[in-house]
Parts: sequence; structure tokens; C-alpha cells
Amino acid sequence: MSCCGNKKIEKTSSAEPVAYFQGQVGRSLDYVTRAKSQGKKVVGMMCEYTPRELIMAAGGVPVCLCGGSADMVEPAEQALPSNLCPLIKSTYGYSLQKANPFLEMADLVVAETTCDGKKKMYELLGKKYPMHVLELPQKPDDDDAFEHWLAEVRKLKEALEARFATTITDAKLREAVVVMNRDRRLKRELAQLMKSDNPPLTGRDLLDMRSLVAGMPDDHEQYERASGVLYGRVITPSPGSRVRVLLTGVPLPHGAERVMDIIEGNGGLVVCQESCSGIKPVMEDIDAGAMDLMRAIALKYFHLPCSVMTPNEHRAWQLEAMAREYRADCVIELVWRTCLTYDIEAQSIKLLAEETMGLPYLKLETDYSPSDTARIVLRVQSLFETVKGRCHVQR
Repeated sequence: MSCCGNKKIEKTSSAEPVAYFQGQVGRSLDYVTRAKSQGKKVVGMMCEYTPRELIMAAGGVPVCLCGGSADMVEPAEQALPSNLCPLIKSTYGYSLQKANPFLEMADLVVAETTCDGKKKMYELLGKKYPMHVLELPQKPDDDDAFEHWLAEVRKLKEALEARFATTITDAKLREAVVVMNRDRRLKRELAQLMKSDNPPLTGRDLLDMRSLVAGMPDDHEQYERASGVLYGRVITPSPGSRVRVLLTGVPLPHGAERVMDIIEGNGGLVVCQESCSGIKPVMEDIDAGAMDLMRAIALKYFHLPCSVMTPNEHRAWQLEAMAREYRADCVIELVWRTCLTYDIEAQSIKLLAEETMGLPYLKLETDYSPSDTARIVLRVQSLFETVKGRCHVQR
């Protein structure tokens, strides 16, 4: 691929689930278009904090709206500052260009307050689309933090009921919880394949197997088949010759996978992606038998360790555990340019990786433009040489 310097990523052998998920965007659009024509409501989301279960129980289709296109950044700069996170600009650019059919079909947009830039962009977006703002608690360790969050989740339930003229019953909620627990379990099982000495997937394969639309039956069927079909699958170059990478930091929306491709095109294998487009959102299930189901749902999403939280100690605990479980050789942190919360938190993650975990660490700060690809390639190659040198000394 051209974004990876002079090196080309070799395509893996064709396994049906992998090939199936490479067409994720088109299939998701077909699914949502059919659902819309059948009278279902489309609800767009900007972050992992929105409980899909509530939307599904209201008869809606939950769709991720985060923008990953570099082409949408320039149009957004007509209204937004140039020194703003590319994910925010790309998302807003899609709205100005009317280029995201999921957004144009949305009957409601749920906007989560994960950073100040997003919050102000939501004010502009809310002038064009029906919107509900979901306010996150900033201090998760405070005694009243969870109760505040639970109140926000209940407000979302009421907003969905009012807008869609429906009642979200406990029975509908439990049904949705079962569907989403299955979704999370299947994705965890796929991610756990990367723990082996010879994973049958690349990190990019696994990234492509995420869902734009929550709870699609065909996706679940392919996830169910994947473990059996992928058993013994061989990828090239061999995993044994690659550096095992724990990738952390900001999410990689569709279209913004350049850094993942650079890592895996230059001798790395992303065995674990900790971010919101990786394993973090599927680590915990919801107790489908809970007496207070709204509380159980709120608790699962409350536990997501986002850099907007202060302090965000749970992220560090997760990273330590993941580094051990996936036997990472190094940690690479991706930070979108001007994403201040992740950029500042990177200081503590560097110390965690190097001093506590004993692993080489590299922070890559970039945006959606390919202009710095050569620089990133050199930095990644240098990191991998360091890792290989350490392994040689240890042997």
C-alpha cells in the first residue's frame, strides 16, 4: 500500500469471514437503508459511551458516525479551527458536504461529551440534525459520579421514548442486552486469537471486523463461523518474524487506518488494539438478569476508561494486563494532532510502558494527511530495531 513507504503489505489468504468484513461499509449502508425503508429509526452515535441497548430497545438502529476521511477535513475548516482534531473536523465535514448517508438518514444523533472540541462541534451539528447530548462525568472516582451518569442514561431513555413515540420495556431491554452481550463475546473471542504465537489474523484484519452498525445478524453469523474457519490460517509475513505491538491511544475510524498499515507494513503485528475501535468497548458484558437493568447498563458503559476522565487510572490497569496477555514486545501510542487529553496522558503511559512494563514505547502524533508518512515509517522502523536488539541481547 502506498501509505506504507516503499514496503507493500502482502494480502492474507482468503478466509470467508475476513473477506466478508472488508465490505463492511457497503453492507452496513444496505442494512440501514432497508431498515429505514421499513420504518425503523436510525440513531447515530459519536462515541462508545452511548448504550446501544437503549436504541435497539426503542426500535432503532445504532450507527457509528465518526469521520475518518482526510477529504472531509478541508471543508470543515470553513467553520472549524484548523488546529482541531481531524476526527472532529472530518465528522463535521461530512455534514457540510452531505457525504455521510448514515448521518443524512439519522432520526437522532446522540452526542457524547468526550472532549471540548466535540462539544462545541455538536452545537453546530445540532442546528442541522436532531440531537441529544449525553454528558459524561469527568471525575469517575467521586461518590456521586455514577449516579450522575445513571441519570444521563435515563434521560437518553426518555428522549428516545419521546422522539420515537414508544416505550422501552424491561423485556425489550433484556432482549437487546442479550444481543449486545453476544456481540461483545464474539468480538472478544476473535481478539483473543491474537494471543497465540501464530495469530491467524493481522491487526488490520481484526480492525476491519468491527461493526459500523450494532447487532447486525449477518455479522454475528460470520463472527460465529470465524474461529473455526480461521483455525490454522496462515498470514504472511509469518507472525514469528514480526514485532508484537500493543497499540493504544485514539480510535481509528473507517478510512483512518494509515498508522495501523504502516506498523504492519514495516515488520510489526498489532496483537492488541486497546482503543475504542479495538478491544476496550467489548471487555465487559451487562448482567441480563439484573433486577435494575438500567443501572446494570449504565455500569458497563461507566467503566470505559476514556482520557477525558480524571484520573484515568483504569486505562493503565487495562494496558498492563493486555501487555501480559498478548505478550507485547512494545507499546505504540497514536495521538491525533491537537487531541489534548490523549496527548497529555501519553506522558504517564510512556512511564508505565518503559518503567513498569519494561517495554519500548513510541508516541505517534499525526492527523489524517499522509504528508508525514515517511517520518512515521522511519520512527516505527527504529522502534522495531530497538525491540529486535533487546531480544538478541536477552537470548
